[in-house]
Amino acid sequence: MRLLNKGKTPRIKIVFITLGLVGLTMGLHSQEQKEDSLNGKKIVLDEVFVSAVRATNESPVTYSNLKKEEIAPRNLGQDIPILINFLPSVVTTSDAGAGVGYTGIRVRGSDATRVNVTINGIPYNDSESHGTFWVNMPDFASSTESLQLQRGVGTSTNGAGAFGASLNLLTDAVSEEAYGRISSSYGSFNTFRNNIKFSTGLLNDHFEIAGRLSRITSDGYIDRASSELDSYFLQGAFKDENTLVKVLLFGGHEITYQAWYGTPLARINNDLEGVEKFISDNGLSEAEAENLRNSDRRYNYYTYENEEDNYKQNHAQLLWNQEISDAWNTNLAFHYTRGRGYFEQFRQDDDFSTYGFEPLTVNGEEVNTTDLIRRRWLDNHFYGAVVSAKYDHRNLNLIIGGGWNKYDGDHYGEIIWARYAGNSEIRDRYYDDGSAKTDFNGFTKANYKLSQNWNIFGDLQYRRVAYQANGEETGIVADTFGFFNPKVGILYDFNKNNNFYFSFAVANREPNRNDYENGNPKPERLHDYELGWRYVTPKTQLSTNAYFMNYKDQLVLTGELNDVGAPLRANVGDSYRLGLEMDANIAFGDNFQWSPNISLSTNKNRDFVFQRDGQIQNLGNTNISFSPNLIVGNRLTFRPSENLQVSTLTKYVGKQYMGNIDSEVSILDAYFQTDLNVQYEITTKSFVKSIVLSGLVNNIFNTLYQSNGYFYTYDDTWSNTDTITTIEGAGYYPQAGINFLIGATVNF
Repeated sequence: MRLLNKGKTPRIKIVFITLGLVGLTMGLHSQEQKEDSLNGKKIVLDEVFVSAVRATNESPVTYSNLKKEEIAPRNLGQDIPILINFLPSVVTTSDAGAGVGYTGIRVRGSDATRVNVTINGIPYNDSESHGTFWVNMPDFASSTESLQLQRGVGTSTNGAGAFGASLNLLTDAVSEEAYGRISSSYGSFNTFRNNIKFSTGLLNDHFEIAGRLSRITSDGYIDRASSELDSYFLQGAFKDENTLVKVLLFGGHEITYQAWYGTPLARINNDLEGVEKFISDNGLSEAEAENLRNSDRRYNYYTYENEEDNYKQNHAQLLWNQEISDAWNTNLAFHYTRGRGYFEQFRQDDDFSTYGFEPLTVNGEEVNTTDLIRRRWLDNHFYGAVVSAKYDHRNLNLIIGGGWNKYDGDHYGEIIWARYAGNSEIRDRYYDDGSAKTDFNGFTKANYKLSQNWNIFGDLQYRRVAYQANGEETGIVADTFGFFNPKVGILYDFNKNNNFYFSFAVANREPNRNDYENGNPKPERLHDYELGWRYVTPKTQLSTNAYFMNYKDQLVLTGELNDVGAPLRANVGDSYRLGLEMDANIAFGDNFQWSPNISLSTNKNRDFVFQRDGQIQNLGNTNISFSPNLIVGNRLTFRPSENLQVSTLTKYVGKQYMGNIDSEVSILDAYFQTDLNVQYEITTKSFVKSIVLSGLVNNIFNTLYQSNGYFYTYDDTWSNTDTITTIEGAGYYPQAGINFLIGATVNF
């Protein structure tokens, strides 16, 4: 939890993949199975917990599914965003450079604050920042049965509105048979992952208890960007013919050394003259300058030994599904999340006024600055209820649902050491702010079969948000929003293998806490048009999707960060995203499977205004920050036998601008990455049922690239003139070259 929330590109490979896709499919986007269930009869009951928010092939919605069997070969300790990196239109990054610790995800150029995440239908995004901090749930992929990524507005969901995508996760299904499992993995940068899992199976045909304990440690690729992550998952379940009840307790404790300040491009390129210029331009101290001179592309600005997050987050969920009749079933869920932790930070020569200190006289001189160590705390509670009822009979599938959620959060800062402290005491609070947010939503969605070939879809949601906050940065905030989010669509089944769909959806979303700190924000609105085609056979799934996302007052990333590394956003008036997404899942016999995808898009701010060199300028249509025009993914899997699987996974991400003014300084170069994944299963006829060996070589061509960064501008006035000059700068997050993870899982 973040408090407050170059190598050459092998273009020939890209062209080959792209031509192959276009020539074969004329455009695709994968819906991997025709049936609603992701894993057959075994998890049908469990899937009812996400049926209210998930899409099917009968929905005019763009989505991709992943089940645990597809995730498992690469699940060796990296976060969920890294594991789903190869899905269409997805771009991921890692602060520490190796997929452990702070990781992030963007979909269609939209950042994580616009990706609505639910777990068993319950909202997970932070209520204030809208962000998703996967570091708070380490190794959660090991307790995930399946996930679905909906691109665009998608279907109505609980929690903050989706402006780029919705990601909903279903946790472990009820296991009918008892099992035990021990997993260990080790890899580059001293990365260790150990976990144990168990299930009692169904006791008396009705009850199950299951759980997991995990620990992940890593030094990180970036200097000092270490992670120490612990997590647990405990499930109690009861089921009979018509009832399924689950009680879930899960959570994590993360201690993560900070690496969010990035690395100067001069240091990444080993440009020694540029390094010296950076030192001069930024006024680095001698210690900071030596740290930069003596480093390489793994440079980390921070050197204080405890410059780290220390945060615990615990979740409780009660899930109850009741089948009332063949046509009706209901879902009721209660949830509670408790989070508490701090960001410890060394500050050099800070002003007394920031902390309420009175000036001191030391050796006859007035002192009004000091070195100090501070902790910035977040202490919060999040709780609520989610309910839905589903009617499915003959030609009508109807879902009525909604949720009420409440967030209470305290933000406060403590001084735990100061060189000069005046009359202050240890752990005195230099700020003490509070916030509260209530989020209510209700929706009705229906899919009606007009004839054998035609389906119509309607989805109406009303959402009411009340947010109150106080703080030196936010001022006093007391805003209430009422949003109406309609969605309509039509689907035509041409035959049993082909269908076509069109949908139109409206989404509205409130600003987050950082938006208020950054100015006077407006809520944002999106009109999303989706036009798609699917082709499905037992061996092949092909489809294509064109989209037009038209925004009013979109809160786009400015490229800048606040003082704890959270990205800043600003309203930009009118903007749009226009794109084509294509992907496929093709089986060649029983041994080969090919899953390529490509995303082509243009992402523009209309008539963007910017103050440069003291003058307001209309820059015309500019590129939206962090929105590449080309993203290509590819997975090729070879199964020479039932026990052996070998996969290559490639990802190409095109050039991006890290700001909205098309500055050359803000360019994030295109990059191409390839991973190799191997899994081999040894089966036995003893107490040990099987041993699964896995290996993952990331970035096998050792490409040196940056997957993320930040961009900033400021005005400088020359002392001898009135000339104002706009200065531009940037920082980057280098990712690891070739690195590996190997693991073994013993199943009992």
